Amino acid sequence: MAAPMSAIDSAWQLLIANFTEFQLATVVTFLLHETVFFLSGLPSLLFERFGLFAKYKIQKKSNTSAYQNRCVLRLILYHVCVNLPVMIFSYPAFKFMGLRSSLPLPHWSVVVSQVLFYFVLEDFIFYWGHRALHTKWLYKHVHSVHHEYATPFGLTSEYAHPAEILFLGFATVVGPALTGPHLFTLWLWMVLRVLETVEAHSGYHFPWSPSNFLPLYGGSDFHDYHHRVLYTKSGNYASTFVYMDWLFGTDKDYRKAKTIEEKEGKNL
Repeated sequence: MAAPMSAIDSAWQLLIANFTEFQLATVVTFLLHETVFFLSGLPSLLFERFGLFAKYKIQKKSNTSAYQNRCVLRLILYHVCVNLPVMIFSYPAFKFMGLRSSLPLPHWSVVVSQVLFYFVLEDFIFYWGHRALHTKWLYKHVHSVHHEYATPFGLTSEYAHPAEILFLGFATVVGPALTGPHLFTLWLWMVLRVLETVEAHSGYHFPWSPSNFLPLYGGSDFHDYHHRVLYTKSGNYASTFVYMDWLFGTDKDYRKAKTIEEKEGKNL
């Protein structure tokens, strides 16, 4: 007698019974990304717009409503015209590399180990790609678009030149492409990566922010510094963790600034 299906298995069975694998890996993946991205990114936009949680805001200055709206409209354009086509045209490559959507779902240990591998590999590749984008020519012609928002809020995390979307997007997909994961694992990785980058760009550092609890996690305070200083001195190039910047000395100015802030805070 077969064991009863779990709630997750039953929900997945419903998905694969009503959608083809191509639909799940492209359109449904796109819709999942948009839902998670905008739902997680809108709060910091609203906090900034209405002056909420001001004591936790990292920078005192705020973006105007018009500037926020401009970001949202361009994001929708970029996502529909860049992200969705990339998902559609990359499906054959992922399928070739072993992507599957059928039951059974992978064991939790496989899911966790693969997602951890994706985070580490993505962080390594992203660091060097992001550092390259801060060279003079690439910054001027490509990466400066992302830095139009010196005071970031969650949704600015994916506001970038189309060339940068493709360039740094490689860091996000190379891990899954190498392992040929189950679509469930790919979705979990995508959701966690979106939540991480939105938090890093939120512009707010709360007592419950992940960087207060997770060792080596950069978070909003670490990345906000990257946005508010000159591109030649910004450092803090890694996406999730801080060890790459520490190893290569690209967080020295940030550490000095934090030391000064702490001393000034004690003297108040």
